[in-house]
Amino acid sequence: MSRIKEFNLPDLGEGLTEGEILAWLVKVGDVIELNQPIVEVETAKAAVEIPAKWAGQVRAIFHPEGTTVEVGAPIIAIDTDPNAGPVEEPASAATPSAATPAAVEVAPAEGAIAPGLTGGPAPGGRTAVLVGYGPRTTAAKRRPRKGAVPAQASAPVAPAKASAPAPAPAAAPAAPAPAAAPAAPAANGRAGGPVLAKPPVRKLAKDLGVDLSTLTGSGPLGSITREDVRRAGATAEPQTVTAPTVAAASFGADREQRVPVKGVRKLTAENMSRSAFTAPHVTEFLTVDVTRAMKALDRLRARREWRDVRVSPLLLVAKAVLLAVGRHPMVNSSWAGDEIVVKDYVNLGIAAATERGLIVPNIKDAGRLSMRELADALTALVQTAKAGKTAPADMSGGTLTITNVGVFGVDTGTPILPPGESAILAFGAVREMPWVHKGKVRPRQVTTLGLSFDHRIIDGELGSKFLRDVGDFLADPEAALLAWT
Repeated sequence: MSRIKEFNLPDLGEGLTEGEILAWLVKVGDVIELNQPIVEVETAKAAVEIPAKWAGQVRAIFHPEGTTVEVGAPIIAIDTDPNAGPVEEPASAATPSAATPAAVEVAPAEGAIAPGLTGGPAPGGRTAVLVGYGPRTTAAKRRPRKGAVPAQASAPVAPAKASAPAPAPAAAPAAPAPAAAPAAPAANGRAGGPVLAKPPVRKLAKDLGVDLSTLTGSGPLGSITREDVRRAGATAEPQTVTAPTVAAASFGADREQRVPVKGVRKLTAENMSRSAFTAPHVTEFLTVDVTRAMKALDRLRARREWRDVRVSPLLLVAKAVLLAVGRHPMVNSSWAGDEIVVKDYVNLGIAAATERGLIVPNIKDAGRLSMRELADALTALVQTAKAGKTAPADMSGGTLTITNVGVFGVDTGTPILPPGESAILAFGAVREMPWVHKGKVRPRQVTTLGLSFDHRIIDGELGSKFLRDVGDFLADPEAALLAWT
């Protein structure tokens, strides 16, 4: 049995077919232990660290960082017995072993085949067995344009054939004509030939009032680049007539950025599109005076057993949603074609914005948690999401979701349902506003809630009652706890 073992990208769950290598945690030559994290991979769900399946020494890494790899493809080779001596070389390089990627055929005699070509010498004394293997030993050449003068046109050119015209008779020598001397090249280095510049460069030169024929090109074959034109435009003297500012602006690929759609963002886009055009959305809004709720949070923070606990308004919103679900179970359900699945458990999703996009991890069976357990679960969920360590399993099976747009200073929104869920609540910013309280206008802490729901399951009456109960809890949480529990 071969001691060199290839580790394939595993299936990270939920039927994922590929993953992007974010960072290698080991390098070739490192000695690793069993279950030691070796690579960080981002899937359509989240970024996860993959542990080593064997202990040993890293012999090869097959894909660099930033590469998208299909599930089942080898990503690393591990020598499971590095102390057993060198690995046996294969007899021929024509059929190299995948487990021993470093073993290749020795190069033939020097000078037999040009370096870098198939069968020729390559760095390290190896043989290039594939076309394009190894470094190029010649500079890349650009095919001359039709009618263009070669870059070395000013240099003397030797006759190409013996049948070239004979020189003038010696009996009548002529004085050297001025044209016989090497012609002085033009400023762009092309000896009076056409100026090499791409259309966007010519447009930029026209806008800046720069004469291309006076420039020395720094691009391939003396072509003029944007940088050449900008330098000339910066040093040119001001013209008498100044062109409008808008004319100097250039619009093109150099001022655009293309961001690949992949990983979490790609999955989010697919889910949101499917949900938006599958479930008929309805959104209702409710503005609530939450002054008493904010005071209740302050009293909770002051208690001895809560001093080390992260307490935020989101905790009260989560508790309000869980209690309201108990009063209106149909809100916690999903559409299954010919039937509606009403769930007795609440996997409470909390939308979280991360560097890799929006994710919605959920707290499993949140309705069974105490207030303290719910606070700890929310803290762990947010910290894990910010660190980019949320596991795919934590983002599956959600039944009801809260999105806290208030942390961005937004009053509320019309959120789109996560696929398979029937309701999502947007919690807006808590602001001090003038509010009629006990017959007088007073400054109060006010927020706005936005509830989107699937109208196939939740009609206007049910959605309104659910939203009203959430609002009643936030208006006076202590009274609601006494009345509902």
